[in-house]
Amino acid sequence: MTASPHGPAAVHLAQLNVATFRYPLDDPRVAPFVEALDPVNAAADAAPGFVWRLKEDGENDATAMRPLGERVIVNMSVWETREALWDFTYRSGHLEVMRGRRDWFERHAEAHMVLWWVPAGHVPSVEEALGRLADIRANGPSPDAFTFTSFHAPAEAAATRA
Repeated sequence: MTASPHGPAAVHLAQLNVATFRYPLDDPRVAPFVEALDPVNAAADAAPGFVWRLKEDGENDATAMRPLGERVIVNMSVWETREALWDFTYRSGHLEVMRGRRDWFERHAEAHMVLWWVPAGHVPSVEEALGRLADIRANGPSPDAFTFTSFHAPAEAAATRA
């Protein structure tokens, strides 16, 4: 876990996104995605506000984890703030890789990404994250499961649990 230069934070922002491959991971049409994994993950690890990301045991990524089926991969990370996650997602080399996503992944008809607040120091489980994704799919955005465009502040999430 990383510490904020502004003192300890009470909460961090967790994110999960899922993607359904058009082709098997070893298919040459997916090679540009596979080649980008290590550089993008290294950039995330070094990004300001980065706290943690999901990795398969002994691996540098989570592409082998398939809790939603053989063609679906999961990506999960924790960030100090919304701004830190936004900056990495949309203002770094990650954006260039995202531009190719339609070449490698199916378009999802339902929510494929969810954000939620976790206590600082908490590492969310895959089951917890999938529960948040199921929540936003079933009920739409809420203080407990939201997106960048339907964002909820930490106080809103805390108020729903009070």
